[in-house]
Amino acid sequence: MSNEQSFKLLRRMASCQVVQEVPVRRVAIFGGTHGNELSGVFLVKHWQEDGTEIQRPGLEVKPFIANPRAVEKCCRYIDCDLNRVFDSENLRMKVTDDTPYEVKRAQEINCLFGPQGRPEEAYDLIFDLHNTTANMGSTLILESSRDAFTIQLCHYIKDALAPEPCAVFLIEHPNLKYATTRSIAKYPVGVEVGPQPQGVLRADILDKMRKIVKHGLDFIHLFNAGTEFPPCTLEVYKIMEKVDYPRNRNNEITAIVHSNLQDQDWQPLSPGDPMFLTFEGKTIPYEGDSVVYPAFVNEAAYYEKNQAFVKTVKQKLSAKGIRACLS
Repeated sequence: MSNEQSFKLLRRMASCQVVQEVPVRRVAIFGGTHGNELSGVFLVKHWQEDGTEIQRPGLEVKPFIANPRAVEKCCRYIDCDLNRVFDSENLRMKVTDDTPYEVKRAQEINCLFGPQGRPEEAYDLIFDLHNTTANMGSTLILESSRDAFTIQLCHYIKDALAPEPCAVFLIEHPNLKYATTRSIAKYPVGVEVGPQPQGVLRADILDKMRKIVKHGLDFIHLFNAGTEFPPCTLEVYKIMEKVDYPRNRNNEITAIVHSNLQDQDWQPLSPGDPMFLTFEGKTIPYEGDSVVYPAFVNEAAYYEKNQAFVKTVKQKLSAKGIRACLS
């Protein structure tokens, strides 16, 4: 094989590792999907007044309060969790006087930023901003393990934030359906930052969220400008199972998160490690057969969902290189 033939072969091989995607033109930033998670609420309100820092050439960026009634009351939701009703049943439901407010709002949001399932018409990307009471730090929430663009986006943000850690939480699971607010976009990206109490603003948490959004928009700008991002590998925490608190026959909690597990989000939980502590002082250990990585540990909003934490496992995702199709 001649040098010219070798060069052509290498170019063909390299091109097979790069996916061309259409440029991203419309981005929404949702705050207040949960009305008492205030970092996103106040950032979005600020950007609605002065959007200078979120503007990028050739990109429409729309800051949006997703659940204004819940924001006004500073509560998670009015009738039901807005971040769990973006499924086909609720989005197609006939609205009556008895329809929950959040279902009505979901249909409005779907009309404004969707429709769901039609990426050629929907917004290209939605950043959905959330706070958690758990000690999760900066976290990106990924809905698909197969989308090269969002994997590359998360990889870029993680690198830009380094050495500050940023976990990537993959919620793809055959039996756990979230039906999130952001799922109507072609590229849904959740942003979860904590710990922060409900109804409270912390400067350090707000700053972390602000940086994530900045780096995300920078990535989109570079992509739209023709930057080619090479193939990458991304470490994620893939959800495996939700874990409830121990309960009695009346469904009352009989044990709390053990102090050894409290605030240990993304840290290894090994078989035999303390997991819960009964009110009588007895330790209940983790009895799994392998190491897991808990997240949303003792999250305040999940008591009503019968969830003490979620078990995750580490996984490596690979993405082909991407570049914008500009011709």
